[in-house]
Amino acid sequence: MEDGVLKEGFLVKRLLIKLKTRTSTEYFLEACSREERDAWAFEITGAIHAGQPGKVQQLHILKNSFKLPPHISLHCIVDKMHDSSGGIRPSPNMEQGSTYKKTFIGSSLVDWLISNSFSANRLEAVTLASMLMEENFLRPVGVRSMGAIRSGDLAEQFLDDSTALYTFAESYKKKISSKEDISLSTVELSGTVVKQGYLAKQGHKRKNWKVRRFVLRKDPAFLHYYDPSKEENRPVGGFSLRGSLVSALEDNGVPTGVKGNVQGNLFKVITKDDTHYYIQASSRAERTEWIEAIKKLT
Repeated sequence: MEDGVLKEGFLVKRLLIKLKTRTSTEYFLEACSREERDAWAFEITGAIHAGQPGKVQQLHILKNSFKLPPHISLHCIVDKMHDSSGGIRPSPNMEQGSTYKKTFIGSSLVDWLISNSFSANRLEAVTLASMLMEENFLRPVGVRSMGAIRSGDLAEQFLDDSTALYTFAESYKKKISSKEDISLSTVELSGTVVKQGYLAKQGHKRKNWKVRRFVLRKDPAFLHYYDPSKEENRPVGGFSLRGSLVSALEDNGVPTGVKGNVQGNLFKVITKDDTHYYIQASSRAERTEWIEAIKKLT
């Protein structure tokens, strides 16, 4: 095998990832393509970082130092990045002898964010790009950008560099038209508020835990969650409760499906389309209240 780069327990070779545990047990994972290899390494690294509160707090400080205008969201920025006339155009790029399809370089994205008035300077643009990666709109590709992700300094995870490659995350789906989106949101948010409060929620991609303000509505029955650090009163996610199942999780140890050393007062909601949401309350009594309230609407 060819020589690779060893960082945070990962030895990245042509199509291999070496994962080394704390007990020095080594696992070799083989991917079908370079893109798949980098994507898996990125997600595993994210799971490792999710269990390190200091690094998560560092990112929160970084994000709080930069505020988007109230009328602009990350979804809006990514929509414009996909615009066929004035957006970012992914193309094949080469790094260390390997060609990566549908990618763009870090410095080009920084230039684009500034030229489209999303950022006032390069520092703000790098911070904004890091936020886009944290929310899984973008992901790094290749050794240079992947190395920055594993450097341990979340403030420098996105590189304003002509040799660092990035691409759109596969999880991103171009949103429907603004008119349809507004109409859909109006229907979802038109119900009567039954219960609301702050709970911790596990993310679907990187499996990190974040505090969200949850709002439970009936007629129609929906559970939405909001980012408390943002001033805009628009949910960052939500789902219909029709046909859903809700249940408490065991308090002794970390339940199956829960990532990181998170335990106690946990419950799970499984939607009709089999999407699993893991949520943590601040007390057993609060967990019981939420479960009973949700059960009445499923």
